Amino acid sequence: MATSVLFDEATIARRIDELAAAIAREVPADVLVVGLLKGSFVFLADLVRALHRAGVAPQVEFMRLSSYGLGMVSAGEVHLLADIPGDVAGRPILLVDDIADTGRSLAYATALLRQRDAGPIRTCALVDKPSRREVAMELDFVGFTIEDIFIAGYGIDYAERYRELPHIVAVDK
Repeated sequence: MATSVLFDEATIARRIDELAAAIAREVPADVLVVGLLKGSFVFLADLVRALHRAGVAPQVEFMRLSSYGLGMVSAGEVHLLADIPGDVAGRPILLVDDIADTGRSLAYATALLRQRDAGPIRTCALVDKPSRREVAMELDFVGFTIEDIFIAGYGIDYAERYRELPHIVAVDK
């Protein structure tokens, strides 16, 4: 497998600070940040620290969803593997994912939170691939928009590998 660096560490760090500043202007200081696992964990950790620096004191929860398994193509069906604990009724939520590809994971999580009477739900993804969208949705906050290429690193996996990379790489099959 050949890779090339698409976004280096410094570029990602700068963009997260910019995102945090934009988010801080639009969400309440006590927003509940819900990360979609596994992919969002690196991004979410850096984002909540940047939000703190921007004056936001978020609470953090995680929801674990699966739609890819070990492949490079979405199975087209989202499965809830682990849910957030507690009540979200009336709570403002920032839903965070590593990548918005088909849009199915974010749409699924948003619908689930709405069924539970969550307050306003804002969405954020580090990487957006709008050309792959299968579910109509618009993101509120986006780190980087890319074409239809497969990427890994910075929490994003390729067959459950490469999440540990401190940068994002384009993967050539």
